Amino acid sequence: MCGIVGLFAKNAELQSRLGMHLERMLVTMSDRGPDSAGLAIYGTTAAGKTKLTVQSSLPDSEFPQLQTVLEAQFPQATDVQTIETHAVVSVDTDAIDRVVEVIQKEFPRLRIMGRGEAMAIFKEVGSPSEVARRFGIEKMSGTHGIGHTRMATESAVTTRGAHPFSTGPDQCLVHNGSLSNHNNLRRRLRRQGVSFETENDTEVAAAYLSHQINSGNSLGKVLEGALEELDGFYTFVVGTRTGFGVLRDPIACKPAVLAETDDYVAFGSEYRALVNLPAIERARVWEPEPATVYFWEH
Repeated sequence: MCGIVGLFAKNAELQSRLGMHLERMLVTMSDRGPDSAGLAIYGTTAAGKTKLTVQSSLPDSEFPQLQTVLEAQFPQATDVQTIETHAVVSVDTDAIDRVVEVIQKEFPRLRIMGRGEAMAIFKEVGSPSEVARRFGIEKMSGTHGIGHTRMATESAVTTRGAHPFSTGPDQCLVHNGSLSNHNNLRRRLRRQGVSFETENDTEVAAAYLSHQINSGNSLGKVLEGALEELDGFYTFVVGTRTGFGVLRDPIACKPAVLAETDDYVAFGSEYRALVNLPAIERARVWEPEPATVYFWEH
């Protein structure tokens, strides 16, 4: 039993308050997932720049060292913004692979949470309210975002095991449910060159989607294919640079609610996650159908 929230802002006014609304939605889902929490925020982009989100258990010492090393090796190419245990490193896109190599070689304790033109990921062990407070989610802005509160059932309670999982540029996934064939699918993806960092079934689902997208398929086509490839009970919310999608398994036993107005599309595991959104009383509210792909993009 985990909690999922998502908010897709259609206008600039709501985008400036995206973090405030997402924080309230996330905290409302605390009793569905008290172990850990996380959000992916899609914010502004800069031409020729990629964001790299990294996490450290020793941020006070490691992040200043990281900035010094990157500035020495990539002058004018990087900027490091520290936010609690995470840092968002803005990198010249043509240098991103070399920056990743430096981080992996010289800072092996750092965890790379995700990369993309627009996406930054913040996730930690702890209650949703504490995680949101530590990262200052309330003050963040963006075009859309998805969040998750975790109640661990099949893998350890760790920062890496928290959601969202990102396995491709500007791609991430949050999940409520359990996949029964994730071990077989993990082995198949490994044979195709995909690597994994956890034993979490959600990472397998995220890697499957990214692998299919990288093979040239659209997100809609990939989500339709997931209905054939992924066994189990699940509700997925997927984030991309331009929008987010929702998919439930054919039985759809995991709760899910969508709401849409002229200003936003919102998702919650339960309706109570949506009750404080603007003009929710005038929204079109419905339960997403089983085995049906929903997707919105800018």
